[in-house]
Amino acid sequence: MTTWMVLGPALLMAVVLGFVTYAILFERKVLGWMQGRIGPNRVGPWGILQTVADILKLLLKEDIIPERADRTLFRIAPVIAFVPSFVVLAVIPFTDRWLFADIGVGLLYYLALSSITTIGMLAGGWASNNKYALLGSMRSAAQMISYEIPLVMSVVGVIMAAGTLNLVEIVQAQEQVWFILPQILGFAVFFVASLAELNRTPFDLPEAESELVAGYHVEYTGFRFAFFMLAEYVYVFAMAALTTVLFLGGWNPLFDLTFIPPILWFILKFLLIVFLLIWIRGTMPRMRVDQLMEMGWKVLLPLALVNIFLSAVLKEVPVIGQFY
Repeated sequence: MTTWMVLGPALLMAVVLGFVTYAILFERKVLGWMQGRIGPNRVGPWGILQTVADILKLLLKEDIIPERADRTLFRIAPVIAFVPSFVVLAVIPFTDRWLFADIGVGLLYYLALSSITTIGMLAGGWASNNKYALLGSMRSAAQMISYEIPLVMSVVGVIMAAGTLNLVEIVQAQEQVWFILPQILGFAVFFVASLAELNRTPFDLPEAESELVAGYHVEYTGFRFAFFMLAEYVYVFAMAALTTVLFLGGWNPLFDLTFIPPILWFILKFLLIVFLLIWIRGTMPRMRVDQLMEMGWKVLLPLALVNIFLSAVLKEVPVIGQFY
């Protein structure tokens, strides 16, 4: 076992926790800017320690378990939700050298493990013995099932173009043209479906504060609640990184600007996706449940099928086919 194999996961955990801490602050600042407010500005210079203070407050709060809750399931549900969110990061290639596991079915690994988090949400909502938590968890399960299918089908065009499920080879296949151009329809379906997978606005129905208080985690306090929040923002990190790998060329430079380090290219594209996620939260209203279901089954799924058909047809067309 090498030193990198021991220190690498700890370093990645530190990077992810740092991202989560300041992604929350950045989100609050951007939302404040969009709404004509200053945002957090009291703790530390420019408010940069506000999230740190919030996390400390959260960890020091009393851990309360409802009297009629299923205590065992209530305790392990946050762990079931969090662990897959961190494990999927193992196959994300940040550059051709900065990656932890280069496995042949990296994309399949990511999609399969990320689905497990839904079980944690469902278990947490059921174990809480609370009607709002149960409704939130049922919404979460319905939403995940409805949007998982178009999400997976939207990347079939990428797999056909790259000819592999290996994420490193998918990036290498984009050295000439990033897949966002030939697979623009697939990218649109993937991005909308990923918003639903992340429970982000306008698809935040499982946590809808005005309807379900906080949804599946309404009975959670302290560090158990922190696990659910941590899972949500780690998935923002993972999904933004996966979008960068699949459609934005990963670490490949734009306009042959090779003097910029590959990791910086990756970070720039990654931050663009993160900003888009925050921007949409600040501008879009929440959808109704029936609208959410209709969009998943009647819009995104047919579009994903059309994208697969077009990719298969255009792949056989001379000249154009080299991009498919």
